[in-house]
Amino acid sequence: MTADKEKRRAISREAARRRRRVESDVFADLCRLLPLQASVRAHLDKPSIIRLSLSHMRLQALLRGAAGRNAEVKYGRVAQRREEWPKEEREGERREHAAVEETNLYLKILEGFVMVISTEGDMIFLSENVSKYMGLTQTELMGHSVFEFAHPCDHEEIRSNLRLTAEEAWHGARRDFVMRIKSALTHRGRGTNLKSAMWKVLHCQGRARACVAPASVSCLLLTCQALPLSHTLLSAHTFTSQHSMDMRFTHCDHRVTLLLGYSPEELLGRSIYDLCHTLDTNTLNKNHVNLCLKSQSVSGQYRMLVRGGGYIWVESHSAVIPSARSSKSRPGAAQPLCILCVTYVLSGVEQPTLQLSLDQTTHRY
Repeated sequence: MTADKEKRRAISREAARRRRRVESDVFADLCRLLPLQASVRAHLDKPSIIRLSLSHMRLQALLRGAAGRNAEVKYGRVAQRREEWPKEEREGERREHAAVEETNLYLKILEGFVMVISTEGDMIFLSENVSKYMGLTQTELMGHSVFEFAHPCDHEEIRSNLRLTAEEAWHGARRDFVMRIKSALTHRGRGTNLKSAMWKVLHCQGRARACVAPASVSCLLLTCQALPLSHTLLSAHTFTSQHSMDMRFTHCDHRVTLLLGYSPEELLGRSIYDLCHTLDTNTLNKNHVNLCLKSQSVSGQYRMLVRGGGYIWVESHSAVIPSARSSKSRPGAAQPLCILCVTYVLSGVEQPTLQLSLDQTTHRY
């Protein structure tokens, strides 16, 4: 009886080893099919292989409608040697390399990264330069949910932007929002682990995309730019200003006189809403709310009134500057000191004879 029991155990152990060997071979074959560099594939574990495979399958389904057979060539023949490809496919590969170089150039100019996110919040794709801004590699993020890395207070805003109707998906509805996300980089560019990660503010802009495939996938194609803590004044068409937390001017540089016609002294104590076009009040209010909640924001394009008549199109990059000393009531938390705005003028004066405010018709100053 004991000999039979030992024999059954040996057979069971051998069967288990065979299953693990087959499983390892399947995962090795699946890993080789991933369009990644060999040095990256060598460090992938089984959960990562499954996660990246599912992510690339969803990306392939998304691209199939636009790229047709080219997507199948790229993702289906990775394991085959390029020398064995037909001449037409080798030419396509060379053109693809040229397109990749062009894309990398665009990303450098953009000073951000590209993210494709499904309506469920899964990060289907991120460009390789994401590590420059988040300290995490492309393979570490692809396939994960954005909610695992986003600030909990921003989850509802992200969900509202991911909600797409069929009409919005097909017509490429525009999305523009600000979110906070974990970054394994310190302000000085040093790497750290996720447990001590800092929150980085991203300005996300893009459009909805619908997949032309039986398994339809709707997603957002976004360009994500990390908002800098400081700005460089590039030209005379830029001015800086400081505001109290209710957006009243406390300081403004002299460039505002050339651009808007107001002297810095005239603006002190006035609200920035007094200079905003009425139709753009919601844009400025959204920027104000983002500042109070997330400490940094980008306003998007809005119109500021010019003294004497007309308006100009501008965009403001804003940040809350904390006080160096904490308050007595909250010794552990630094209180906000002011709001710093860098405003970029995007146009000349439009409709200079149109007067939209009493400030443009009377010399109340």
